[in-house]
Amino acid sequence: MQFENLSSIPKNDQITVTFLVEQLRKQLKLEVISCASEKACGHRFVTDTDLHRPGLALAGYVDLFTHHRIQVIGNSESQYINHIGQKTVEKSFREITKFAIPVIFLTDNNVLPDSLLAMAEKAQIPVFQTPMKTTKFMFLVRDLLEDHFAEQTMIHGSMVDVYGVGILISGKSGIGKSEVALDLVERGHRIVSDDVIILTKKNNVLIASPTEINKHFMEIRGLGIIDVMSMFGVRAIRYQKRVEVILELNLWDDSQKIDRTGLNRESVPVLGVDIPIINLPIIPGKNITVIAEVIAMNHLLLQYGYNSAEAFQDKIQRRIAQKKSSSPIIKRAVDYFEGDLE
Repeated sequence: MQFENLSSIPKNDQITVTFLVEQLRKQLKLEVISCASEKACGHRFVTDTDLHRPGLALAGYVDLFTHHRIQVIGNSESQYINHIGQKTVEKSFREITKFAIPVIFLTDNNVLPDSLLAMAEKAQIPVFQTPMKTTKFMFLVRDLLEDHFAEQTMIHGSMVDVYGVGILISGKSGIGKSEVALDLVERGHRIVSDDVIILTKKNNVLIASPTEINKHFMEIRGLGIIDVMSMFGVRAIRYQKRVEVILELNLWDDSQKIDRTGLNRESVPVLGVDIPIINLPIIPGKNITVIAEVIAMNHLLLQYGYNSAEAFQDKIQRRIAQKKSSSPIIKRAVDYFEGDLE
């Protein structure tokens, strides 16, 4: 099974403040307060997805100051500075600027006194201002950082969106993964990636996406490369989708043990995330496309709390219990045909 011992793609250990600001400038309406030059910001790096509000540090306690994180000064910190007085807070802020702080963001259009800004400027600490509320600002920045610092790996297979369910089709080379994905696209479903799939772990969720090269392209053996978007339209593609089910295709083997009820649902860990897996033996003439659609619909039923296998088992157990408690009179299998005799 190719999901065991997957090697991670080397992930980012750091990003520059310049890059972070470029990604967020329009969305957050950032304005430069100090360190306006790229040279001044370029040597500052963000290495942590968490953000820090330096309330205790402004009060003078820096023993547990997480200075390596982005510092966010919101309404609480600004009101504290105004309440305690500029002269009083200058001493603690001077101690703060001795640390290698990557960047300071002032949210909700808050400002710093000129004397504090001069200290940040002298220490070459970038300071930016945004009109956005602190909570929303921290959510958006943390989301971007989690994207850039997320763990990733690369696998071989086909990823499709079937009825809104992300199915990763896996199996040995040449077994027909791309053909199944193409058939699903022809039936109105959407292809995410074919052949090479990038898996990204974010918030304990596995997101599949294509590479820049193979976006909306597929390889069909004997035919060659096809452009799915040009052929089927933009409705037939999407660039990312959560992996919810793995469909493992394998050749039929009489000695192989196959689960025929679905009561024992298996899962496989991928980058530490457990994903349900269905091992599907295939033979000539087996309609894998329809089975993939049924897998998607069955997954949706499970999400809504209905398990077909368990419902069937309960029905059998009730029938057994009825037979044990009833008289030994032989009953017909079917008593009424609802008039369907034509």
